[in-house]
Amino acid sequence: MINFQGITMNKNMGQVDRIIRVVLGIIIIMLGVMNQSWLGAIGLIPLITAGIGFCPLYKILGIKT
Repeated sequence: MINFQGITMNKNMGQVDRIIRVVLGIIIIMLGVMNQSWLGAIGLIPLITAGIGFCPLYKILGIKT
C-alpha cells in the first residue's frame, strides 16, 4: 500500500508486469534519445508505474496482475 498526500494506492501490478514495463520504458527512452525526440520522455511513465507498483489505468479498469 502506498500513501501519497493522503491518497492510498494499493499495488495492483505483479512482478512480471513490472519487469515488462521497465524493459519497455528503457527501450522507449533509448529510441527517443537515438531519434532526438521527446518521445523518450513517454518512457518515464512505464518506469514510474513499475517503480511504485501501481497503475492508475488498471485501477479504473479493475485489473490486478
